[in-house]
Amino acid sequence: MTTLTAQPNRIAQYWALTKPRVTQLAVFCAVIGMFLSSPELPDWHKVVFGTLGIWLLAGAAFAINCLVEREIDSRMARTARRPLARGEITVVQTLMFSGVIGGLGMWVLYALVNPLTMWLTFATFVGYAIIYTIILKPATPQNIVIGGLAGAMPPALGWAAIANDVPMQAWVLVMIIFIWTPPHFWALAMYRRDDYAKSGLPMLPITHGMDVTKFHILMYTIALLAVSMLPFAIGMSGLIYLGTAIVLGAIFFWHSWRIYRHYTDLIARKAFAYSIVYLSILFAVLLVDHYFLFRGF
Repeated sequence: MTTLTAQPNRIAQYWALTKPRVTQLAVFCAVIGMFLSSPELPDWHKVVFGTLGIWLLAGAAFAINCLVEREIDSRMARTARRPLARGEITVVQTLMFSGVIGGLGMWVLYALVNPLTMWLTFATFVGYAIIYTIILKPATPQNIVIGGLAGAMPPALGWAAIANDVPMQAWVLVMIIFIWTPPHFWALAMYRRDDYAKSGLPMLPITHGMDVTKFHILMYTIALLAVSMLPFAIGMSGLIYLGTAIVLGAIFFWHSWRIYRHYTDLIARKAFAYSIVYLSILFAVLLVDHYFLFRGF
């Protein structure tokens, strides 16, 4: 009986290392990139194996992130229950797990998708797990800005999986996520500032104060509203997307304005939650508009 009950717990612990909720959004953006890469429906084999390979390498990167930050996580209420922070999984087990799923992901992408996607996804792994987690995050309050490029790459990875190319349109999607990341993450850092103060990480609300962070969130939100217009401006979307982007951006700006002028932790928490909804709907509507544009629905 003990063995039967322990096994699911162990599986859940390894599953938690991959940060499934964060991975889900990243993979969603990659899949959107796949379907936007062509006027026609993409090859479903490449969609399936591209999604699998990208998910495996993303999970491997998040496992390394959990490994590097295990002591930091143990000091923060939000992350103290993670398996590594509680000592439920060892360093060696984590390295083996990350190596296995990361290696499998690279093989899937190289053999069943294309080498370009494999190398781009591997570069994203290095960017997140090493450059962001190990080098930038403990060194500068601009960590989420500079390191945000790795987190913004999924649409380009998905595009490459189908088209074996990464044209300007794919980089526009990357830019949207890149600009979206700071206001998304800083809203979290503001209402979790006590946690981050305990962590020792140089997060912007801790190093430069709440007023500076509020201003940065507002400015990045304005930039996001402008950047989100680019798909329409370059002809990769139509009026359906444009109208949705304006409405979603206006709501995002309203949340950021409330943070700037009337800050409370509850307002920041709602802004953080909305930012996830914003990106999900924006990309989903971009896909719907894509098929209306090219198929004349």
